[in-house]
Amino acid sequence: MELTTLEDKHQGKRTLQQSVYDTILEGIAQGEWKETDRIPSVRAMAERLNVHRLTVLKAYQQLLEDGIVEVKYKSGYFVAPKAPATLQENYISSRPWEYQAKSIYVNRSRLSDIHRHQVDYQMSEALIDPALLPNAFLSNHVKQVFDMYPKVLSTYSSVSGDLELREEMAWYFMDKQGISVHPEELLITTGSQQAIDLISRSLVKSGDSVLIERPTYSPAIDVFVQQNVKLLPIEIMPEGYDLEQIECLMRTEKPKLFYMNPTFQNPTGYTVPTNQRKALVELAERYQCILVEDEVYHDIYFGDPPPLPFFYYDTEGYVIHIRSFSKYVAPGLRISVLAARPELMNVILPTKALSDNGTPLLTQKIFQHYFFSSRLQEHVAKLRIALELRKDKMEKLLEPTEWQWNSPGGGLNLWIQLPENINVDALLRQCLAESVAFVPGRICDPLDQMDSWIRLSYSYISEVQLEEGIHRLVEISEQVKQGSLV
Repeated sequence: MELTTLEDKHQGKRTLQQSVYDTILEGIAQGEWKETDRIPSVRAMAERLNVHRLTVLKAYQQLLEDGIVEVKYKSGYFVAPKAPATLQENYISSRPWEYQAKSIYVNRSRLSDIHRHQVDYQMSEALIDPALLPNAFLSNHVKQVFDMYPKVLSTYSSVSGDLELREEMAWYFMDKQGISVHPEELLITTGSQQAIDLISRSLVKSGDSVLIERPTYSPAIDVFVQQNVKLLPIEIMPEGYDLEQIECLMRTEKPKLFYMNPTFQNPTGYTVPTNQRKALVELAERYQCILVEDEVYHDIYFGDPPPLPFFYYDTEGYVIHIRSFSKYVAPGLRISVLAARPELMNVILPTKALSDNGTPLLTQKIFQHYFFSSRLQEHVAKLRIALELRKDKMEKLLEPTEWQWNSPGGGLNLWIQLPENINVDALLRQCLAESVAFVPGRICDPLDQMDSWIRLSYSYISEVQLEEGIHRLVEISEQVKQGSLV
């Protein structure tokens, strides 16, 4: 199998069909799609390259004839076995030049490696189905924002974020949770992940120790690993943490931070109780360890509201509170709020300035007028009901299996333990081949273990898709268990 170059095939003239063909070849050769990976659907590739679907279909049929891809009934096109290695070898050997610039560093984002697979049954994305969000309502607000702020695209926000938004958020924290915070103690970030990154680059350095939950939000692990810190795992259980273990590590290891996701935790769904929140703030003060409280799912609860945040009990400035609104307000706006007392905020702000000089003003203004409207607040209550119904449906579909989990009181995920005779790596590989995605537990574990766990998100796909997706997942797991897939 040879990698056909544009010049070889068309004597320097590139047709649209050949452009599609070459895009797939080069993607496989450079590792974008690996052996047995599903390549983008005809529709998705047409949108990506801005060409007609028929053009893409003809290119895919040529790839099929050349043995580069395979087609599976009702599942799509997949990279043929052995194609990546052959194409990569030919691509490198036939390339007329080699770029000299290379990096000696390797950065990882293991969750994004899974998300880049385009699948029909998406249970790895902890996002909310766009159909559940009031998109038309948001569109009307966007128009109003341009009328109210005609110069909104003509200026930057401040590094801290739009003052008007921060003033309203300060009022919101006081009104909803009795938290007294000044607008200058709030920082608007581009999602909670940026907030985590800013904290990691501002408050720890290479060789420092950081406490982190086990399991936890996978990108947080990758962020801290990139800072070359020593991660000290703290088991999170349905009843919370082992406070004696935490105090021992704080006393002996003197960690700079404790990164936690204590409310409907990602991935477990567990919530740390009030008594432990108070006790942990006291330990943080005693051992001078900053608590980084990542509250992504605070408003996504199915029964009683969750406990008050750690930040509520903090009187000495040892808690940094991250509140994300991206999940259930408008993911495309990527708005989160970082709350910290002046001593810590003054260290974080310069890092934010160097990062992007401030979150875009337009998205802040849209969020401000959208979030504080009575219409959206009413919608959030309905959204909780819709998400609980999807959680219940996923659990009902999984009841016949031997799989084990604790039903969460909020959030977007089920944390599931599979029987030990199911190889999760083989399961994920075949699921992706059959257009199903989930998160393997290992990437949520700072120790890179938890091989028998998976995270399933019930929020992103419809109930109809959920039924088919779970059916496929369970069916493939049975094949893996029986040894027919390895």
